[in-house]
Amino acid sequence: MSCIKTLAAEKKQIVARYSKKSDVKAAGQLLTTVIPYTVLWYLAIVSVSVSYWLTALCILALSLILLRVFVLMHECGHNSLFASSKYNKVAGFCLGVLCGMPQYVWSKNHAFHHATNGNWDEYRGPLATLSLAEFNALTPKQQRKYRLTRNIAFAPVGGFLYLFFNPRLTWIKGNIALLGHLLKEKRANPGASLRSIAQGFECRYWKTAAEYRHMTGNNLVLLSLWAMMCLTVGPAIFFIVYLISLSLAGAGGIILFAVQHNFEDAWAADKASWDYNRAAVEGTSFLILPAWLNWLTANIAYHHIHHLSASIPNYHLAACHRANAHHFTKVTRIRLREIPAALRNTIWDVDNHRITAIPSS
Repeated sequence: MSCIKTLAAEKKQIVARYSKKSDVKAAGQLLTTVIPYTVLWYLAIVSVSVSYWLTALCILALSLILLRVFVLMHECGHNSLFASSKYNKVAGFCLGVLCGMPQYVWSKNHAFHHATNGNWDEYRGPLATLSLAEFNALTPKQQRKYRLTRNIAFAPVGGFLYLFFNPRLTWIKGNIALLGHLLKEKRANPGASLRSIAQGFECRYWKTAAEYRHMTGNNLVLLSLWAMMCLTVGPAIFFIVYLISLSLAGAGGIILFAVQHNFEDAWAADKASWDYNRAAVEGTSFLILPAWLNWLTANIAYHHIHHLSASIPNYHLAACHRANAHHFTKVTRIRLREIPAALRNTIWDVDNHRITAIPSS
């Protein structure tokens, strides 16, 4: 029996053993994240009058703790941080505000990634990876843009767009479209209620009324906090600290999530050849990180375990890996210094079911 078939046969028992949640552990993780986040914000603000170098150090530390905020938010979306579903929802919303992401909407989209991990016909990852044929069909200018936007140096720009710009822009554009729909339909049908008219509105930025409510809630709370911070410390200081730390954290998140699927010879199947468990083992990496960085990223480096089952909480991922290491001998190990090289693999080789680098011209 192959190692993948053996893993599949034992998977139910493995998941049952390691998917138990603890509200106490989750609360502890939340406190050890939110308290340092708050302290670092205070230090960043007061350091401005002491030394800009000290401010820069505080911003860097803040961006690192924001990585942990984002990963814990992501875990709430899987309902795997707290044992209580209610606690996951509340914590997820609050963490989503801190990192600028409407958590409920994000988690619904992220669930699609988990359901199709390794099936590159369905999902192309955070880098929107092109197949070799698709890349070759681009113009030279488009190819240069593709290379540039997937270069690791571009990651802070991507982080800014991902966590700050796009969530605000999509909400504003969606609301403008909704308002236009309400006005148009109300003129055409004066007797219709605004609720019934709104129910007939379809938007690319949200799929359900619940998604719209969560997106609106996230943005309203966030904009209120921005206003409060601007009044308290001044808009210049606030937005310098906020935008730089958020962009760097977003860059780290993009790099972290991308390298867990985009690396040399990562197994990347089409729909016909796809196997969920094989994708977790051969299409997902295991990042070998120092202990402090594993803490800051809430053990998301054990990504093969996370994709084996997203119901396993982060505080059990390492133990699950150690106890079942014999199942994961084919998982690609990537060290911190190897990440830039791994991220050069931004092409899907469809015929050979693998991720590879752009061929030299």
